[in-house]
Amino acid sequence: MTDIGEPTTRTVSPWGIGFTVFASTMMIILGAFHAIQGFVALLDDESYVHVPTYTFSFDPPRWGWIHIIVGVIVAIAGYALLAGRLWARAVGIALAALSAIANFLWLPYYPVWSTIGIALAIAVIWGLARNDIADTI
Repeated sequence: MTDIGEPTTRTVSPWGIGFTVFASTMMIILGAFHAIQGFVALLDDESYVHVPTYTFSFDPPRWGWIHIIVGVIVAIAGYALLAGRLWARAVGIALAALSAIANFLWLPYYPVWSTIGIALAIAVIWGLARNDIADTI
């Protein structure tokens, strides 16, 4: 046990660093995918399936703006996570959850990429949440 005035050192696990790098890289990729989907929706809204009776039915250009905004924010948080910002891990988990929800709502419009986006978001959440466990090993 250390005295109150003594600084403590914490060993950093290589696995913890690896999971953080993995998650931040996935966030940057996920943000790019969101932005690409958004730009496609803005430039050519006919490339997506029009779903007239869907509960969350927006026109594709509106979904495009949602995807661009979410994508840019997710990519910025991924870069901040790579830069070692402490806040970026909690923000990354929250943004990955938001990204998974956005992809779920986008599912009828573009099912394959939405499923890939959901899987990437889950991988990011796992990588960022797993970091604490890896540091204690």
